Amino acid sequence: MEIEKKDIRSLTKEQLRQFFVANGDKAFRGNQVYEWLWSKSAHSFDDMTNVSKETRSMLESNFVINHIKVDQMQRSEDGTVKNAVRLHDNLIVESVLIPTETRTTACVSSQVGCSLDCNFCATARLKRMRNLEPGEIYDQVVAIDRESRLYYDRPLSNIVFMGMGEPLMNYNNVMKAIDMITSDEGLGMSPKRITVSTSGISKMIRKMADDEVKFKLAVSLHSAIEETRNQIMPFTKNFPLNELREALEYWYRKTKSKITYEYVVWKGINDDKASIDALVKFSKYVPCKVNLIEYNPIDDGEFQQASNEALDNYIKALEQNNIVAKVRRSRGKDIDAACGQLANKS
Repeated sequence: MEIEKKDIRSLTKEQLRQFFVANGDKAFRGNQVYEWLWSKSAHSFDDMTNVSKETRSMLESNFVINHIKVDQMQRSEDGTVKNAVRLHDNLIVESVLIPTETRTTACVSSQVGCSLDCNFCATARLKRMRNLEPGEIYDQVVAIDRESRLYYDRPLSNIVFMGMGEPLMNYNNVMKAIDMITSDEGLGMSPKRITVSTSGISKMIRKMADDEVKFKLAVSLHSAIEETRNQIMPFTKNFPLNELREALEYWYRKTKSKITYEYVVWKGINDDKASIDALVKFSKYVPCKVNLIEYNPIDDGEFQQASNEALDNYIKALEQNNIVAKVRRSRGKDIDAACGQLANKS
């Protein structure tokens, strides 16, 4: 029976160095291989041209590199690119490149499917099959960076963890991936250009603050009225608004970093005055800005895009209270790449 080989990217640099020493080689060989794996994103041991053939075959017999493969790429009329990414076990996740005049943003996935049950989101209808490994998250970013250079002639400028999955339910792997993305031995990106979006897992928000993370935090709020929020996102019964509020206040005390609220307005659900007043009140607890997001129907009619008038009412009320707010128009709708639409139709 063949033993399942370990993914070499699960080893730290120090562990790699030790592996080489234990196998009668020099420790610096570990540094070389580490560089190939991360900053050069090698897909196979054969890519490692400054490493001897013997060493490469020794690595081959001990390890694998569980690299992703972009299985299918779609380009939207507005320039958005969606990748269907095949993982080593043939599961698929999706990631998206969103270009604007001045920047390109990667929207990456952290889980296959999702742990949560938000009623308005296509991804939530896929059960959570597994968490992504740090290397699989990192690879999505590398692939989008290449596409950004190819199609837009510039490197990737921003990353949002808003693809498939709840990042804080895959906390350790997401943090390891971000460490590599921001490390000089990885992609060397500034953490200030990274935003992790959560549906409001209070205890993990506190943990991030304690871990002194340097990236930005976004919260998918959608309602500041408990009952409405539970109806839209049933799992939030375990994470009530007062706990979320306390966690966010704690986050701000520790990090001094402003929060972004992501907020979709739906017809007949949260487009009334009571909902607007509740959001204004909630937005005053912690310095923040509000992104009102255009809704992308996922075909069954329960959730409908609110009127422009409702969006205007939100903007007016927030601005009167000195809260920065803008409407985010959805990108990539024609290829199901917009918020809440990632569902692996492939």
